Amino acid sequence: MVEQPGKTKRQEIKMLNRKLLEVSGVLNVESFDSEEFLLETDAGYLMIKGQNLHIKNLSLDQGLVAIEGFVNELAYLDGNAQGKSKGLWGKLFK
Repeated sequence: MVEQPGKTKRQEIKMLNRKLLEVSGVLNVESFDSEEFLLETDAGYLMIKGQNLHIKNLSLDQGLVAIEGFVNELAYLDGNAQGKSKGLWGKLFK
């Protein structure tokens, strides 16, 4: 994920009643199961936690992901944190 000068990345997150989540600016779906999704986005890695989560719609060409289920938590993983040298898995399994 490299920002290009002069190009502003835009990301939108829409949630409806904690049951439907739509995210734009998605570059890749790193991992997912019924309790956690990890998305690589233009704004960084986005972790989504919940219950009975599943993909309703996926279009990486357009950078869109729609997730259904009960959403408990949204969090960006900070790439500038101390654990940067540990890599992505080191951050997830502290």
